[in-house]
Amino acid sequence: MAKKIPAEFAKRHGELVDAIHAHDIAYHQNDDPTVSDADYDALRRQMLALEAKYPALGAQNFLDAKVGAPASSKFSKVKHVVAMLSLANAFADEDVVEFEQRIRKFLNLEASVRLAFTAEPKIDGLSISLRYENGQLVQAATRGDGAEGENVTANVRMIADVPQHLQNCPYAHIEVRGEIYMSRPDFLALNAAQEESGEATFANPRNAAAGSLRQLDSAITKSRPLRFFAYAWGDVEALPGSHQFDVVQAFKAWGLPTNPLMKLCTTVEELLWHYKFIEAQRSSLGYDIDGVVYKVNDLGLQQRLGFVSRSPRWAIAHKFSAEQATTLLEAVDIQVGRTGALTPVARLQPVNVGGVVVSNATLHNEDEIARKDLRIGDTVIIQRAGDVIPQVVSVVLEKRPANTTPYIFPTTCPVCGSQAVRETKASGKTDVVRRCTGGLVCSAQQIERLKHFASRNAFDIEGLGDKIVEEFHASSLVLMPQDIFTLAKRDAGSTSPLRQKEGWGPASADNLFAAIEARRNISFDRFIFALGIRHVGETTARVLARAYHDAATFRDQMIAAGLDENSEALRELVSHDGIGATVAEAIVQFFAEPHNLAVVDQLLQEVSPQALERVSNDTAVAGKTVVFTGALERFTREEAKATAERLGAKVAGSVSKKTDLLIAGPGAGSKLKDAEKYGVKMLSEDEWLQLIGGQ
Repeated sequence: MAKKIPAEFAKRHGELVDAIHAHDIAYHQNDDPTVSDADYDALRRQMLALEAKYPALGAQNFLDAKVGAPASSKFSKVKHVVAMLSLANAFADEDVVEFEQRIRKFLNLEASVRLAFTAEPKIDGLSISLRYENGQLVQAATRGDGAEGENVTANVRMIADVPQHLQNCPYAHIEVRGEIYMSRPDFLALNAAQEESGEATFANPRNAAAGSLRQLDSAITKSRPLRFFAYAWGDVEALPGSHQFDVVQAFKAWGLPTNPLMKLCTTVEELLWHYKFIEAQRSSLGYDIDGVVYKVNDLGLQQRLGFVSRSPRWAIAHKFSAEQATTLLEAVDIQVGRTGALTPVARLQPVNVGGVVVSNATLHNEDEIARKDLRIGDTVIIQRAGDVIPQVVSVVLEKRPANTTPYIFPTTCPVCGSQAVRETKASGKTDVVRRCTGGLVCSAQQIERLKHFASRNAFDIEGLGDKIVEEFHASSLVLMPQDIFTLAKRDAGSTSPLRQKEGWGPASADNLFAAIEARRNISFDRFIFALGIRHVGETTARVLARAYHDAATFRDQMIAAGLDENSEALRELVSHDGIGATVAEAIVQFFAEPHNLAVVDQLLQEVSPQALERVSNDTAVAGKTVVFTGALERFTREEAKATAERLGAKVAGSVSKKTDLLIAGPGAGSKLKDAEKYGVKMLSEDEWLQLIGGQ
């Protein structure tokens, strides 16, 4: 006779089921988790503990038979021939010992019988299934609810890590499974770009990867630096081995990225040693992991073991403990960036979080501070697990001092005192970022803009790195970009020349002056990019440089565009490819500021931007999309690209239905097959040169 379930336990079980289901939707479908992984795991453990005590509770629990969440309605659906299941979790060494013992018991294996496992990092990303037919990628699908996922083929084709064609794969069809993720440096760069443009930032790399993959516009996915690791399979014609480790090695030979930390272990002790080895490297891997996955290596034994509920018996995820700690929020500092963005940073009483002493944490923006109701003096929970930099997770309200008051975000710049405002976008939405209106009169923006001006993709002045910029600014040697080019002349007449300063010498000073002198002639697009106009990146700068040809024309036309919203100059500006209302407004506002205009005019007295070659509109390739592949022999890849663009063609990196011409040199690979698939015209280098003639 079944145990009678106490009412309070039944109620609690129902609450847990509802909460877990809501969190599944938030995490798997909306890419916006509402709790940490540790909190989610705790809820699931509570639910399973109740079901273990009262089995009737689990009999009709729909969560036990599902993983993830239903596929989003934004995409067409893909039914998985082989279900994409989740993994059971282990949280302690004892759980791993029990896992191995359960397997031996199920298989009736004596302790003396060797039982091998693979152990590999558990990537904190988005599960994906890739179907290859005759070696060619034909379909990509998310896990969804395990039975049915989202068709994201077009977007996955944009990921460089995912091969479009497998090398020497002998099977008519094979479904490769793995994880799409984003590296920590790429995540930081993406969030910085999002913040600069006033867009919402991502909480962590996993959310960024999932959000980037689930874009209706595959061009957005292409612009995001997504990566991939292969580690499993689904529906297959056959497999290239009889062991887990061997199959993954075959994946690697076919050109699929696999994790180099995967290891073959023959004892539980080896598994636990490798777990600790990976955990010790966790912070330096460059990507997020949340545990180590163990799998029985012998595929025959895997088949015998089979599955239970939502997970295989032959695998388990040994999760890392959450890297969390509590500490005091001592202050909130406001940092001011190149475009005037005010970014709040939490100053904390130093605390050890997962072996790292943390004294600062990101607070994102003022809305995030208000949402969490953070106050100076609060005891807060800090987390590093799954995040690139420490974050303030929440406030411990029961420890809040009685005299605290809500934090008031400043409406003036803490550096220069200018007004700090949240702009209203063209869409009518308010920018999430508050910005200083001081522009170049703000010393914080001066420093950041100087760093940008001298950076690699702008003027690229060797020897003028961030620390030197800060040093020169602090000593008033360089306050504005034009000061860089008068530095040598001023230094020659100085009573305290650079060569006599600490850390410098005759050679280092002369080298810097020579590097500055060498950059007086710079391409016009680099000049525009170096100005640091909001929303104007390298691509937009190149569009502007080709459209306006020289600095004087560009300057005058941008001033004219700001005089009248119905001006011909403004209509021409927004007519250029990739320049919409938001970008145009930022450019016009930049040239409407007298101090910005003064910087441009004084710069032009020191440097000579070199016009880009004009783009032709009446050539044989004008308006066509071309792709170069193979080892070009008649010209370098950069020369080929520059020539094509000068003749009005658009150069793409991969072949698609929109490609018009593929120019192939020796050693051309998968792009040839893609061209055949899409009916793209293929040319040799000689045929290409004949087509463009003497142009």
